[in-house]
Amino acid sequence: MQLSDIIPHIEALIFASDKPLTNAELCELINTAFGFMEKRLTQEQVDTAVEGIVEKYNASFYPFEVKQSGGGWQFLTKKDFHSTIAQLNADKYIKKLSNAALETLAIVAYKQPISKGEIENIRGVNSDYSVQKLLEKELIVISGRNEELPGKPLLYSTSKGFMDYFGINSTADLPKIKEVEGEKLVEPNSMAQMVELFAKNQEANDALRQQLIDDAETGNNTIEVEEK
Repeated sequence: MQLSDIIPHIEALIFASDKPLTNAELCELINTAFGFMEKRLTQEQVDTAVEGIVEKYNASFYPFEVKQSGGGWQFLTKKDFHSTIAQLNADKYIKKLSNAALETLAIVAYKQPISKGEIENIRGVNSDYSVQKLLEKELIVISGRNEELPGKPLLYSTSKGFMDYFGINSTADLPKIKEVEGEKLVEPNSMAQMVELFAKNQEANDALRQQLIDDAETGNNTIEVEEK
């Protein structure tokens, strides 16, 4: 079977999947589906096929594109059509995170893995509710315990859902914070600026991006962020 014959099957897998698919997963799924083939599809062939698919849907003719988000490939609506899609999924687009939740999420994103006590030391207030809400929304996950601290507190990190929520493929795609030595207050030094940086990475939801910025601008909080 020619690679051109395999490409539609890769497109179908990406389209039908309820989670982002990596090239390795696509390769395994295709080889399983076409076990009768004399030669197994290689990773390099899948890489080439995916590159062709991405280029194909980048054409202005299509209202959607194939993009890496949340750790793998997904079909996503192009940003020019977000306002139209918002009319269909209004309830989804109006959901907002509170300013407290945004603060907590930003801290976890830039200092993960981090304990709740460390989050509270940075924010200066109790963060039980914010952490619980972020867990419920599956934006953060429990990633282990700090074996060096008394009581071995739970550690929190961002989830794959967080990456999908903000339209990034990995935490390496987060906006870069100015690197400093030691514990210093660094720019951006307000949650409005921090969330605006988050929002610039979120291409999947223009409406939500503006709401996040608006939420952050209602407060005047500062946090200490140290890039690792």
